Amino acid sequence: MFTYSDLRQSLRASLAAFLSPEEAAAEAALWFSEGLGREASWFHAHGMEPVPDGERHQIGGWLERRQKGEPWAYILGWSLWRGRRFETGPATLIPRPETELVLEAALEVGKRLGVRHAVDIGTGTGILGITMALETDWAITATDISEKALAVAQRNALALGAKLSFRPGDLLGPVPNPVGLVVSNPPYVDPADRPGLQRELSFEPETALFAPDRGLALTTELLKQARVRSAPGCVLEIGSGQGDELSTRARVMGWKRVMIHRDFAGHDRVLVVC
Repeated sequence: MFTYSDLRQSLRASLAAFLSPEEAAAEAALWFSEGLGREASWFHAHGMEPVPDGERHQIGGWLERRQKGEPWAYILGWSLWRGRRFETGPATLIPRPETELVLEAALEVGKRLGVRHAVDIGTGTGILGITMALETDWAITATDISEKALAVAQRNALALGAKLSFRPGDLLGPVPNPVGLVVSNPPYVDPADRPGLQRELSFEPETALFAPDRGLALTTELLKQARVRSAPGCVLEIGSGQGDELSTRARVMGWKRVMIHRDFAGHDRVLVVC
């Protein structure tokens, strides 16, 4: 008899072939809770029960895809972010916990500046724009150069009951005046770093990851456009080690107040300009 306990042990061992033991255990727990709907409390009570053939085959199919490097969020088809479920697929970046630092900074800056409008540039799954729409009374516009990504964000907004405007296009091009607070997780990875990246990243859209000029080009252009359009400020996710260079560029453009927020690991993560 092949039990749920046996399945968990086998899954952990399979995942540990390409993950650390700690990562394998954590991901296996997600497969049970998110994939099969078997929470830890259920498992403790039913762990010695036999696994139905259908669930064994489902896990086997997931594992085959995962062993090729496909991220769990794509296999599952959705990802939790700030307690909300967002549809996630190959047209969009996978929502990441560190992007919540961008949201928190945007909420704080927006409140301090008294903004009534905000724009989420390169919305992807829509996590920033949709969450701002749900947690503020601001008028929100969300854009993306990818129409497939924009369609994902629109479905997420509908599912979560968020009301905001979606516009296809590049950076601030499709955004009407007043622009409002500019919020974004733009592409900021240096293409030269591609060979050393995790294999999972090869499944995510390149246009949402990489930017020329050592990863700085699109962030720089967004800062420039926001300044020309008289935006009250920008809150942008950035890469580790990019803070000093981007701060200098922002000040040259005329942004008066420039701040860098770091993540829990001490890396540059959020650029705020006002």
